[in-house]
Amino acid sequence: MSSSDKMRDEKTGRFLTGNSGGGRPTGSRNKLGEAFIAALYGDFLAHGTEVIKRVRQEQPAQYLRVIASILPKEISVASSSICDLGDDELTEMIAAVHALIAAGQSEKKPH
Repeated sequence: MSSSDKMRDEKTGRFLTGNSGGGRPTGSRNKLGEAFIAALYGDFLAHGTEVIKRVRQEQPAQYLRVIASILPKEISVASSSICDLGDDELTEMIAAVHALIAAGQSEKKPH
């Protein structure tokens, strides 16, 4: 009878509880994950900003996918409702939107 046979259930062939006959050392998965995250973090510190810029310019669809993947699935807006605004406030907001539109259109025209 080999030593591995002593560590197995006679009927099922499964390893017995408390078997220290091999497998992954305790904590090795966490150590690997920590090492990977540390390496990734170091690489990001060195190159992250430039890579983000390059992806935004060269692969805008992928850039937007990344942004969408990190946003929460639901966004709760906890501000006052537009229905709560008075006429003067609404008029000011509309004027501000018109000014922004006009400014954006003037930037597109050749000077």
